Amino acid sequence: MSASVLAVDLGGGHCRAALGSAEKPAAARRIGVWPAPAARDEFLALLGSQLAETGARRLGLAIPGLAHGTTCRWVPNLAYLDGLDLEAALPGVVVALGNDAHFALLAEARAGAAADLSNAILLAIGTGVGSAVLAERRIVRGGHGGACSFGWAMASLDEPDEGRSGWLERMSSGRALDRIASGLGLADGPELIGLARAGDARAQEALRAPALALAAALAGAIGLLDPEAILFAGGVSAALDVLGPMIRSALARRLPPHLRDAELRAAHFGAEASLFGAAFAGAHGPEWWNARG
Repeated sequence: MSASVLAVDLGGGHCRAALGSAEKPAAARRIGVWPAPAARDEFLALLGSQLAETGARRLGLAIPGLAHGTTCRWVPNLAYLDGLDLEAALPGVVVALGNDAHFALLAEARAGAAADLSNAILLAIGTGVGSAVLAERRIVRGGHGGACSFGWAMASLDEPDEGRSGWLERMSSGRALDRIASGLGLADGPELIGLARAGDARAQEALRAPALALAAALAGAIGLLDPEAILFAGGVSAALDVLGPMIRSALARRLPPHLRDAELRAAHFGAEASLFGAAFAGAHGPEWWNARG
């Protein structure tokens, strides 16, 4: 009988869980959503209760920050996680811990929009901007687990420095779209996107700045990595039909001909890519970054 895998995607606002098997992680089923725990003890209690209820002895945990091995290193929105070694805290449990964008790309590489690719970039755009790179079918983690942090990409010398969020996050995240929408008297980013999709010229023009910021950051990344495709995950992925043409046009102006062919794709797993990536990672174990299967 295949071992059960508890997959957990912990964000700044919510904690989602799914239960899968080591043999078929893509078939994981969602089992619960809770507000993000406010303290370490509360979080460990939640994990312990779910492991006990499901009988799972394998855990895949996606976090919005840096992970090194089974230890959380830097999680700005959930600082109580910093320094927490999950393997030590959960004896007898096989732990696969990773950044949520890295896990999102793992899911896409194993069973989603990057399954046919060897080299790709993923942008997970929600409240912030997460990112990950697939290079020859391996997730690039870097020396400290923070490789490919494109949210910190800078394409303006006039922007003030900030140690909590990067320039691209401030320009193009879901939070940025909400701010732009508010300036137009709209409720939020989704309403702004909806108006642009319906042909509203004012909304379309308002989206030009965040689209150009994404293109500026991606042009540098494409020049460095030469990916076959750029995947868009997270909540903003649903707006790719609106933002995509603007991004594509701006990229064509910033890249030489041999680098203009990278396809823009919506992630197959959408906003739940990190959760399914946690299932794949938990099934694979601590060396989850090998996406070859």
